[in-house]
Amino acid sequence: MGSQQAAVSFLSNLAKAAFGLGTAATVLNTSLYTVDGGERAVIFDRFRGVIDQTVGEGTHFLIPILQKPHIFDIRTKPHTFSSISGTKDLQMVNLTLRVLSRPEVMRLPYIFQTLGLEYDEKVLPSIGNEVLKAVVAQFNADQLLTERPHVSALVRESLIKRAKDFNIVLDDVAITHLSYGYEFSKAVEQKQVAQQEAERSKFVVMKADQERRAAVIRAEGESEAAQLISDATAKAGMGLIELRRIEASREVAATLARSPNVAYLPGGQSMLFSLNR
Repeated sequence: MGSQQAAVSFLSNLAKAAFGLGTAATVLNTSLYTVDGGERAVIFDRFRGVIDQTVGEGTHFLIPILQKPHIFDIRTKPHTFSSISGTKDLQMVNLTLRVLSRPEVMRLPYIFQTLGLEYDEKVLPSIGNEVLKAVVAQFNADQLLTERPHVSALVRESLIKRAKDFNIVLDDVAITHLSYGYEFSKAVEQKQVAQQEAERSKFVVMKADQERRAAVIRAEGESEAAQLISDATAKAGMGLIELRRIEASREVAATLARSPNVAYLPGGQSMLFSLNR
């Protein structure tokens, strides 16, 4: 009987000890939180509100129930958004903007109070569209291509300035895509076709002019050659013409001699008489 009571007492003490250890472990676990690399924590206290100081990387203590950590990712993150904007000459342009952003670490408590954890999704698309529309409205549609570096610089400068008002740092801003509306694209295509037709017409005119000049030069050369021949004939008689005739006959005979399908027959009617015999 005594041994049974001792066993019950031991088990009861063991259960109390286990319960105490479990409670202590739970309290200890809820009193610790970890901030990973590239992150910062903002503490909300039920009595003091949001604490002004941010908490760095590592494991830290807090008061359970009274305090709660909110983790911010402070690494640079990419964001891409598109905007359809009107140009100075009333053409619609579709632009895609890519930015690399991160929060100002020292202003994280204020960002949490005013914007919350999803501060970038709330701010960047709105100010990005605002800046793109304001900058694009200063240029004509064709200037967006010819002056693209200047347009990108204006967008970058304006967007960095606007993001700074919300305690957001932009490491890079770039226009990754630019396309025009159907009407403007068709007008550009028609203009290119017209320019090609104009260039081709210009080439045809230049070619005709060159051919005309070549014909004039050739006629002048033939006229001078005829004059020289006439002068030579007047001085030397018909001997020059006979010499040219002999040279031409020699060339014809040489050409015919090289052809295997050419047969030579003697001139006159004696050939026919000899065939009858």
